[in-house]
Amino acid sequence: MKLDFKFSNLCGTVYKQGNLVFTPDGNSILSPVGNRISVFDLVNNKSVTLPFENRKNISRIALSPNGILLLSIDEDGRAILCNFVRRIILHRFNFKKKVLDVKFSPDGQYIAVTHGNQVQVWKTPTYEREFAPFELHRAYTGHYDDVISITWSPDSQYFLTTSKDMTAKMYSLHSLEDFVPITLSGHRDTVIAAFFSSDQETIYTVSKDGGMFIWKDPDSEKMKNDDDLPDDMQQALKRTRMEIEASDRKRKYRRWWVTQREYFNQGKVQCATFHIKNNLLVVGFNSGIFGLYELPDFNNIHTLSISQNKIDFVALNNTGEWIAFGSSKLGQLLIWEWQSETYVLKQQGHYYDTNTLSYSSDGKYIATGGDDGKVKIWSTVTGFCFVTFNEHSSGVSSVQFAKNGQVVFSASLDGTVRAFDLIRYRNFRTFTSPTPVQFNCLAVDPSGEIVCAGSLDTFEIYIWSVQTGKLLDILSGHEGPVSSLAFNNTGNMLVSGSWDKTVRTWDVFGRGRFTETFNHNSDVLAVAYRPDGQEICASTLDGQISFWNPNDGKMMGTIEGRDDLGAGRKATDRMTAKNSAYGKAFNSLCYTADGENILAGGNSKYVCLYSTVQKILLTRFELSNNLSYDGMLEMLNSKNMTEAGPMDLIDDESEEESDLEDRLDKSLPGASNMDKKGDPSLRRTRPTFRTKDVKFSPTGQAWATATTEGLIIYSLDQAILFDPFDLEIDITPETIQEALENEEYLKALVMSFRLGDHSISVKIYNSIPSRDIELISKNFPLKYLDRMFRLVVTMLEQSKSVQFSMMWVCALLKYHAKYMKQNSNEYMTIFRGVYKSMAKHYEDLGQVCNSNTYKMKYLMKKGQQKMAKKQTSDSMDIENIEF
Repeated sequence: MKLDFKFSNLCGTVYKQGNLVFTPDGNSILSPVGNRISVFDLVNNKSVTLPFENRKNISRIALSPNGILLLSIDEDGRAILCNFVRRIILHRFNFKKKVLDVKFSPDGQYIAVTHGNQVQVWKTPTYEREFAPFELHRAYTGHYDDVISITWSPDSQYFLTTSKDMTAKMYSLHSLEDFVPITLSGHRDTVIAAFFSSDQETIYTVSKDGGMFIWKDPDSEKMKNDDDLPDDMQQALKRTRMEIEASDRKRKYRRWWVTQREYFNQGKVQCATFHIKNNLLVVGFNSGIFGLYELPDFNNIHTLSISQNKIDFVALNNTGEWIAFGSSKLGQLLIWEWQSETYVLKQQGHYYDTNTLSYSSDGKYIATGGDDGKVKIWSTVTGFCFVTFNEHSSGVSSVQFAKNGQVVFSASLDGTVRAFDLIRYRNFRTFTSPTPVQFNCLAVDPSGEIVCAGSLDTFEIYIWSVQTGKLLDILSGHEGPVSSLAFNNTGNMLVSGSWDKTVRTWDVFGRGRFTETFNHNSDVLAVAYRPDGQEICASTLDGQISFWNPNDGKMMGTIEGRDDLGAGRKATDRMTAKNSAYGKAFNSLCYTADGENILAGGNSKYVCLYSTVQKILLTRFELSNNLSYDGMLEMLNSKNMTEAGPMDLIDDESEEESDLEDRLDKSLPGASNMDKKGDPSLRRTRPTFRTKDVKFSPTGQAWATATTEGLIIYSLDQAILFDPFDLEIDITPETIQEALENEEYLKALVMSFRLGDHSISVKIYNSIPSRDIELISKNFPLKYLDRMFRLVVTMLEQSKSVQFSMMWVCALLKYHAKYMKQNSNEYMTIFRGVYKSMAKHYEDLGQVCNSNTYKMKYLMKKGQQKMAKKQTSDSMDIENIEF
């Protein structure tokens, strides 16, 4: 079995915090998900998470105008500069302060970064590795509080900054003899953003209190034609011009005047963005409402409520047609097309942790359940959630697919087990117990006719019939909460683990209720059956994994895994990570398809893969390095400990960044539910990274885990592996011709795809002998499979060699149909192209063939009739002669 599983995707989270960035073509959007970045392709309906990660949660990202360089900065100001196209880290840098905004200049030559009450402008590094790629151009001062936004002018010569000191400033990139920074003051609250107009003669500023001011230069051509302005404004402009002309200073002090004041009435402004070509202003409010306005007339085009929580960030694509909204409270990411008033994308992760997951039988879908009571179905191909079931009223503790893949079962702490139909997207069965209990685990037999659930309260196992929905039996015997259930491959034996330190096997369909008990030294947290049903494994609270033979009840071995989990030390721990017992146990187990290895995860950032034969650790996967979670480090720095406690837990955030609104008492008067009442004295806490559930894909090419970060998928897929053809010499038409002359057809074909010359690809395609089609198709790399199929489809449509092209289609499908089925959304257009070409040839050739067939049948029939007449005449002649 291959062990080089690599990070493939992060599905369960679509937005955490920070800003959203559209790619230059406007077809994809980049969203920070914790300390990683996810890219959502809005045209091809696919999402992928970049493989690198920051030290902490990302606060700001920026993409160069040509879409090659990507800069991501975390909460501490540590940055990663990477090649976005090749997904390679070029450099790491520390800005040494929290960065509130970062922007590339429109010409891509400079990067402007907020640095407290200053703005630093750095020269853009090159696309290759350098010893010191970041070179400081200049630092700009003048603000008295933190700078929160930066906006470049279209010509990259000026930029606007806004600050918490309720002012905005305009700086020039280079020192000019007759220019000094211009201060725009007059707002009564923090200035959220400032924008240039397309002609750079107008500036728009938006403040947090809902004010939008329009500023103009009195020396501009438009302002000189001031007949349309009010009388008091005209008099003020005349006095300003006289003062400027009378000044003997060497530098030219320019004053910008407020020509128009407008106000938003929807609440406090959280974010704003401006499309300079279309003069569109989009404003997001703390009430979940956004407004779309046309400037400078301030015409309200749309006002829509899209969330019950504040909108943290808003972005526009290059054409101004799509608006992206991010809400960190619920983890929502919305893409709205304002002209057609439709959603392009609407995704939301689990509000709390993802508790459990289950693969469908074909590995194309993953079902997840969370503490928010929702069951979500994710596509492993696209990475999107396409259906959400919210019938549960409490946290979902377990989900499982039926073998046919069309039904999902879920168990919840609300006392119900529900069955969902993935064809009609409805809850068609609800199973309950005679007395209200909380269900902690779930198991479905291979036939999908029986569903079992274990309870936390009564320590019993309930069995229902899926067809009738009736309770069939209640299995008693455990003396503690039932923690895990699993059926064997035949479905006649059920294994259960409990906190009473026992594992029991039950003969579900037998009349004698045969049970076998396996005793352990600690509480049992998880159990699993080997795929062949000849072995049971169980993990216990003391960190051990025990293996049992269900036939004779003998122990086959144990694995001591306490030291393999490597749990870290929390900020409040009074003992070292080595001596702490927290998290040093596996709460989830899953066998591989061959049963020779087992995957185990617990309350740690590590997932361990063990050999069940040799009982040794094969490899350990580190799921995250995000230091924003507590307990990620095994050794803490003593400088972070103060007299008031750990520095990370002291709430020293500003009003805008605090979670005070989450801690306020929002309950109704007289309500006594203390769980819903806030406590303003609560200290700030950091979540702990935990692995809740692990599952292997039925294909064996991937495995997934439900964690605090979301649904993390590791894969062996060849599409994400390194391409060995990158090691070849420079690809030119001469080298391709040389490979073709040496009859290296596969190499020449792939090199032509990399070169992108269609004529060369057609030449090589026609030069390949038909006897080599099978061999080339068998060894064809998956990375270029779609290009090869597109070439075959093109040749099938244009070439007269129909049989030759059909041989290619049959050979490629023979060896790669499984991969294409798993990625059917990518190859659906190719399938349609093949079908279209074959249908066209069938229609064209079918008419000729049918006509020829009819003519041949007619001639054969005529021949038979002629032969029959001849035989009749010959027999009559013979009779006449005899007569």
